[in-house]
Amino acid sequence: MWQSEIRGFKNYLRLEKSLSANSLDAYLHDVEKLTQFLEMQEIDKTPAEVSSDELHQFLRWVSELGLAASTQARILSGIRAFYKYQLMEDLIKEDPTELLEGPKLGRKLPDTLDYGEIEKLLAAIDRSTPTGERNRAMLEVLYGCGLRVSELITLQISNIFPNEGFVRVTGKGDKERLIPIGESALKHLLIYIQQVRVHIQPNREAIDTVFLNSRGNGLSRVMVFTIIKNLAKSIGLKKSISPHTFRHSFATHLVEGGADLRAVQQMLGHESITTTEIYTHLDREFLKSVVNKFHPRSGS
Repeated sequence: MWQSEIRGFKNYLRLEKSLSANSLDAYLHDVEKLTQFLEMQEIDKTPAEVSSDELHQFLRWVSELGLAASTQARILSGIRAFYKYQLMEDLIKEDPTELLEGPKLGRKLPDTLDYGEIEKLLAAIDRSTPTGERNRAMLEVLYGCGLRVSELITLQISNIFPNEGFVRVTGKGDKERLIPIGESALKHLLIYIQQVRVHIQPNREAIDTVFLNSRGNGLSRVMVFTIIKNLAKSIGLKKSISPHTFRHSFATHLVEGGADLRAVQQMLGHESITTTEIYTHLDREFLKSVVNKFHPRSGS
């Protein structure tokens, strides 16, 4: 199945796109890398059956190979072109590459939401439904704590300390850190846990997971991306946003408000500002005071 569709893709690139031989070979090599990855992972699926999650795993694998960001971006471009061809030929109904994010190139920063845009997105959530309450809590925590999407979907109830005003997350390299949680984020998080999640029977693997779907499973990265994309569309937001946009906005708004860069760096879970400088240890109460003083939704 893959070989016949790759041949069709090759003819499309040569005849309809009129690509040079070098460009054509580059696109085909990109798709071949994907098929190699699927074989290595023993994933026996047709192009139409490959999921966004599996494509994300492929991109992570490419990144771990140590390839330059520009090379990773070009590979993603080739995979996107292949699936656009599939979509055009009615071989698939939905494009699984639509929600994929490419590597950061150079010093270009991702889009940031201003506080008015954050408020509009949060206000657009229909809180009359259990799913709406969950989504509101989820985005409040994402923005209020500056979490990575992986940290958000693995957040555990036992790692929420409402009396102390902190949450504990496990970040890159399985490193744990405590992050202050603002008043608004904590309020919506507790509403969700106490009024919505309590009525969901979690599966064994998700007993302590905070954010669940209606079947009691934890959310996927793709689901969080989809919720945010649909929300942005509902308010007519033209910016291209993702879960990372909320994390970047968290940091930007704190810094613009005058927060100490070292505090922001520690809350984000970065070991250093550069590749060589390590930030000094900061007192937890100081971190908490930074959020309370400078975060727009701190309630102070």
